[in-house]
Amino acid sequence: MIVSSDTNVLFIWQAPDRLREYLETGLKDLPLVKLVFPSDIEEETLIRLAPKADIIIGWRPTKELLGAAKRLRLFINPGAGVQHLVELFRGLTSDRDIILVNGHGNSYFTAQQTVAILLALMNKVISHHNWMVQGHWRKGDKDAASIPLRDRKVGLLGYGAVNTKVHRFLAGFDVEFHALRNDWSKLTEAPPTPLVRYDTARFEDFLKAIDILIVSLPLTPATEGLIGKREFDLLGPDGLFVNTGRGAIVDENCLYDALNDNVIAGAALDVWYNYTPVADEGGRTSPYNCPFHELDNVVLSPHRAASPFRDLKRWDEVIENISRLAAGRSDFLNVVDVEAGY
Repeated sequence: MIVSSDTNVLFIWQAPDRLREYLETGLKDLPLVKLVFPSDIEEETLIRLAPKADIIIGWRPTKELLGAAKRLRLFINPGAGVQHLVELFRGLTSDRDIILVNGHGNSYFTAQQTVAILLALMNKVISHHNWMVQGHWRKGDKDAASIPLRDRKVGLLGYGAVNTKVHRFLAGFDVEFHALRNDWSKLTEAPPTPLVRYDTARFEDFLKAIDILIVSLPLTPATEGLIGKREFDLLGPDGLFVNTGRGAIVDENCLYDALNDNVIAGAALDVWYNYTPVADEGGRTSPYNCPFHELDNVVLSPHRAASPFRDLKRWDEVIENISRLAAGRSDFLNVVDVEAGY
């Protein structure tokens, strides 16, 4: 790859001062890397700056902006979700050599949230908290007994940046791990403990073998609606379901029915179906159509697994990708296959 004398990096949102300082410090040994933080992010300003950009960093570029970025070689989406970019970049890369990467910097926190809501579900933390708030001291097992994690069979659906960490975080418990991954040949490091491996052709075998299903998949045409009634039936009445991937991977009505009818024992959910909810007559805004909040076997979380956003180490992989392009390398972290959609 031919590298220009300068590597210009254009940020298309207003990065806070502490992030700017962190990025500048991380790239201080690369004086030819120029970080461009516009004073305003109006489309006109960004289009004026785009022709000199080798790298653009941001979440929602317009087609016009990318069209103006004639030198663009690398677009960095700092978050994991890229479904909103895939069609745009399919068209863009048909006649231009531009690489799209996404960010896995929040994978540690997402894994932490996954384990947290799983344990909250199993230990009935929310029920007992609410009872104490109401003044009920030491409600017993007859009201909400904990579910032991010991000897459970944990199924990791998707074995990428998040679920590999979930595996590590849960490895101290006496559980058995099963994992389904599309392509095991691309796994870059050995799992922390033994696990049974499955590919997509053995999805049913995977579901039959487990009693806790943890979903961490990207949303693609292949994964949309992947889990429905049959999958919950296979998980069974002792089954627990955790989703920190994407809501649309799971059929909403089937999920609600599985919980309401005790087809499965419970669920912990951080991803949803409607991200622009309109308040009802009572002022309630809910990111779903089914009344999940009326159930007592579910933990609800408002898509906050990436928190805390102020943590700066999540930007280390962005610094690494900028450094690699500046060095003339093309082996970037987290390259998105725009044809596959992830």
